[in-house]
Amino acid sequence: MQTGYLDCLSGISGDMMLGAMVDAGVPLELLEDAIRSLHLSGVSLSEETVRRRGFRAVKIHVNAPHEHAHRHLSTILEIIGKSSVLTPTQKTTAGRLFHRVAEAEAKVHGQSIEQVHFHEVGAVDSIADIVATVVGLDFLKLDSLTASPVPTGCGTVQIAHGTCSVPAPATAELLAGVPIAPSNVPFELTTPTGAAILAEFVNSYGPIPAMTIQKIGIGAGTKDFPEQPNILRLILGESVAQPSTAGTQPSHVHEETIWKLETNLDDVSGEILGFALEKLWIPAVLDVYTTPIQMKKGRPAVTLTVLCREEAVQGVERILFMETPTLGIRKSRVDRTYLKRESHAVATPWGKVAGKTATLPDGSQRFTPEYEAAKSIAEANRIPLQTIYGKVRGEE
Repeated sequence: MQTGYLDCLSGISGDMMLGAMVDAGVPLELLEDAIRSLHLSGVSLSEETVRRRGFRAVKIHVNAPHEHAHRHLSTILEIIGKSSVLTPTQKTTAGRLFHRVAEAEAKVHGQSIEQVHFHEVGAVDSIADIVATVVGLDFLKLDSLTASPVPTGCGTVQIAHGTCSVPAPATAELLAGVPIAPSNVPFELTTPTGAAILAEFVNSYGPIPAMTIQKIGIGAGTKDFPEQPNILRLILGESVAQPSTAGTQPSHVHEETIWKLETNLDDVSGEILGFALEKLWIPAVLDVYTTPIQMKKGRPAVTLTVLCREEAVQGVERILFMETPTLGIRKSRVDRTYLKRESHAVATPWGKVAGKTATLPDGSQRFTPEYEAAKSIAEANRIPLQTIYGKVRGEE
């Protein structure tokens, strides 16, 4: 399982995240293509190798014209939606990040999300930071992303609304539920963009998890502090699974211990439940589902179940408590047997369809197409989705 760890010694910002990803192997050209597709006039990326307190790091510059535009959420979502390069999943994820920021700003200013207009995060450089981060993390294909507790710095910061204490109000809202590390550095170490990235992608916090390190990317912040190196480390590797005591299996059949979290809900609307189900799909979550049940006095209800790896437990619990009316969660370890699978694409008369190939216990293989890939080809060629499925499975 591919895992990543963010060492946030000096906090996190959008440009630090981009530098760490590029240093870890994400092609800068890939991020530039994504930014160009937004048609933001005069915006480009450039890479520079710098030193922070003697340590080498990559600084990504988002070159953008100075502007005074204040954009609403709907405007930013429209900019993202018009991209011809971003995938549907990337557009949705980027939209979620801006929605998080809008919710934080709305709470701070006592407005609705529709009324909120972005200042710093609505600027073209911040739009570029967020979209490029989404594309970069999608390229890395991480199964899990964890992080250290994050420092916010101290002192004050000048924002569009005047002088505010660090962390700035919206940043503090975005960091709700995130463990904060103490810091005496008189600077805003964690920006609203950095806080949104943590809130969206990181599912647990603490020391570096058990893993075999494969790559380390180091992103640089703008300033060079006398107290410590102003860097963000992104450590990538293969997680070390817990050993299983089960019987011997073929090499393509694997076993692991995972967590099962459950809660019974009898006072939740379909809209709230559906929203919670979407939010629960964080890294290292394997399955999310509901089961109809009947509780006391004949009340209809559902059991909401989440299957996940250990590093996701904390994040899942937080979402369940925040997004559902539950007051308690049952959790237990369960053993899981799963098949080895690899990314694969099958050629069809209408183009290649991406998916996964699983190796069965007898050594044979089974291909399962990705829904979004099959849907895209079906819509582009105006043919039934089941025709695509039949072709890639050899049924036609």
